[in-house]
Order: sequence, then C-alpha cells, then structure tokens
Amino acid sequence: MSTTDKECRQIEILLIEDNPGDARLTQEAMRAAKMTNVLHVVEDGVQAMEFLRQRSRFKDAPRPDLILLDLNLPKKDGRAVLSEVKTDPDLRRIPVVVLTTSRSEEDVMQAYDMHANAYVTKPVKLDQFLRIVALIDEFWLKVVTLPGR
Repeated sequence: MSTTDKECRQIEILLIEDNPGDARLTQEAMRAAKMTNVLHVVEDGVQAMEFLRQRSRFKDAPRPDLILLDLNLPKKDGRAVLSEVKTDPDLRRIPVVVLTTSRSEEDVMQAYDMHANAYVTKPVKLDQFLRIVALIDEFWLKVVTLPGR
C-alpha cells in the first residue's frame, strides 16, 4: 500500500468519552485537520463494550481500527474497559490510546500494565488539545500499520 493510499482510506475510530465538550472538540479537531476518518462516540464503558461486541443498539457497528479511551467514565470506568479489551482475543489487537485528564503516575502505570498502547494527558488549552488530536491522527493513522489494514 502506498503512502497516498494509506492517507486516503477511512479509519474507524471509537471515542469513549463522557464529556460532551471533549467529544465535540475531538470531532472538531478531526474536521479541522480534514481527516477522512469516521469517529464513533459512546458516553460510557457499558456502551463501549456493547459497541465493540456489536450488541444491543450497536449490532451493526463497525470494528474500530483505533480506540480513544477516557479513564473516568460512568457505569463502567475506562480501566475496566481497557482490561476487557486487552484480555479479549477478538479485541486485544485494537490499539487503545488512553486520552484522559489524569496525570497520576499510578494511572499511567496501571494503563500500561493493562497493555494500553499509549497514554496521553488532555491539555487544558484548546489549541494544545487540537494539536494533540492531530498528532494522534498523524501517528496512529498515517505512520503506524494497523492490524487488518
């Protein structure tokens, strides 16, 4: 696959984020960067696992190529989601980028112990947040070769 082909194909991204403002900012950042990706957003860990396992209202959901995961989620927190994804033989190859406000060393270590592929702390400033989303796209969707692609 040429670099041009890699840049043009649609990538399915699952954003697991309970903060509507952060979800909207992520969508805006992708739009502003003219990304050709499809962003699916769920608000909690229960919805995330239903989406990933194509259950309930998500029975026709596509398999994501990348997961952006907040740690502090309602119903089922991001740590539980990460653990389920990385211990499930059908899901564990999907890269998971923890995208959270937590700067806790304990959270960082725990995420990597549970096989997160990256840990990114959300910046407070809008321009920095937009840049982070663009960098995630640049690295994970243009540089890295994802499974099944």
